[in-house]
Amino acid sequence: MFELLATYLREKAGLTEAEIQRVEAFTVAKKLRKRQYLLQEGDTCTYNCFIAKGLLRMYRLGKNGTEHILRFGIENWWMADYESYNTGNPSVRNIDALEDSELLLIKKEHFDALISEIPGFQNFIKQLEYKSFDVSQNRILSNISDTAEERYIRFVQTYPEFNRRIPLHMIASYLGTSRETLSRIRQKRNEPEK
Repeated sequence: MFELLATYLREKAGLTEAEIQRVEAFTVAKKLRKRQYLLQEGDTCTYNCFIAKGLLRMYRLGKNGTEHILRFGIENWWMADYESYNTGNPSVRNIDALEDSELLLIKKEHFDALISEIPGFQNFIKQLEYKSFDVSQNRILSNISDTAEERYIRFVQTYPEFNRRIPLHMIASYLGTSRETLSRIRQKRNEPEK
């Protein structure tokens, strides 16, 4: 399983074989079954997670039990509750598997050591952080200025893989709309129901 991360780091970060071996020394493999938690509300997030195979979601439960999905992650993406990860405070979010998943975990202290020891890794992580910030800003702007249909169209165009693998009610939660509204949008666009 580590070879997937090694290939990713060679291609995306330009790491040498010695640097990749250093990363491997700190990496722990973990498998999750569908619906199994990686992180539960109240626990502290101590690992940065690379998704080698599968699909994860991060969500928070509202006061009435409604799920508010903040993020999805698929193969070759990183996932963690970065607020808990960075502060050491208990998480107010959950991360679970929507499919059977294979993950590679790196403890925070080891991840930080890799960032300080390997300049190429540090630069790569910095670029991921910038991109993540931009995506978050664009999502906030979209949520306050776009219609539900515009948000859905952007979602499908940006993440076509998600649209094929994620149930409609979860996409609706992520987009901040109801399943019924999303069904109407999909019917209008002549898309099949899932």
